Amino acid sequence: MAQKTEKKVCWGIIGVGDVCEVKSGPALMNIANSTVKAVMRRDAEKSKDFAQRHGIEKWYSDADDLLNDPEVNAIYIATPPYAHESFTLRAAALGKPVYVEKPMARTYKECTSMINSCAQNNVPLFVAYYRRALPNILKVKELVDSGVIGDIRSVDVDLQMTIEPEILGDNKKSTNWRVNPEIAGGGYFYDLASHQFDALDFILGPISNAKGFSKNQSKKYEADDITAGVFEFESGVVGKGLWAFNINSVSENEITTIIGSKGQISFPFFGDHHVVLRTNNGVNKKYEFEISKHVQQPLIETVVNELLGGEKCPSTGVSAARTNYVLEQITGVVS
Repeated sequence: MAQKTEKKVCWGIIGVGDVCEVKSGPALMNIANSTVKAVMRRDAEKSKDFAQRHGIEKWYSDADDLLNDPEVNAIYIATPPYAHESFTLRAAALGKPVYVEKPMARTYKECTSMINSCAQNNVPLFVAYYRRALPNILKVKELVDSGVIGDIRSVDVDLQMTIEPEILGDNKKSTNWRVNPEIAGGGYFYDLASHQFDALDFILGPISNAKGFSKNQSKKYEADDITAGVFEFESGVVGKGLWAFNINSVSENEITTIIGSKGQISFPFFGDHHVVLRTNNGVNKKYEFEISKHVQQPLIETVVNELLGGEKCPSTGVSAARTNYVLEQITGVVS
């Protein structure tokens, strides 16, 4: 059973970087019965600066100081993936619920370790796959569940982007941690496709089998920059995808299509938030959605509600680990 916190969730954030500035940090403070009590970053001046700018009482440069703060009763781990397992295990040992950034960890093995530790300590584990709570993805799920496009046959994922010069450091080596496998587990495929696979898991159920190819064609950084994969859901729905991060600007594209026996639903994951429904009886409808700049707030609301004894959060360690498993099966890099 999930552990219930006090009447207010008092967060401690480990790793107050860019994602905390707008997407998540303010959301933690906007939600009823939720506040940020303390923040931590190894750079003491940056930690202090974040705290002062956001009106947060305490700041630390040592994670153990934050973890052991008696006024902090829940931990948000907003570091790159390499540190997710370590901090989760330390928080779980202290009996403090964990909300961790995505991808959940670098490897499926690390995910399993996190799940087991939290279970053994009766600590809830949530993952920041916030698209599960966004209105555009909820609309896609609603349309699929309604049967308007009939029986689901297949899914097609197309994500192709250029390599932007600013992500490259000296000597053609990236200074961006997202393309350093030691830190991130993989490259942009892990960073972006993880959102897509988790949302598809939410919409269509778990993927039971996946395989693919992953290559580093451009040699601009250490991680692979192109991945192709096929996958099968437990329901029997099949899918295919291409994720390229090395192409020209003319070829850029980002769209996912769910195809059924009576029509299809198409939608992007990044930048735009529209959903297009087309059916074989003439329906051609576009749904538009405005998403708050504090994009994680709807999901964090469900986390807070569950911690206070209310509705369950739809994004857990168990569901998020399934995505890491799929990423490994497609790239062939199995932990």
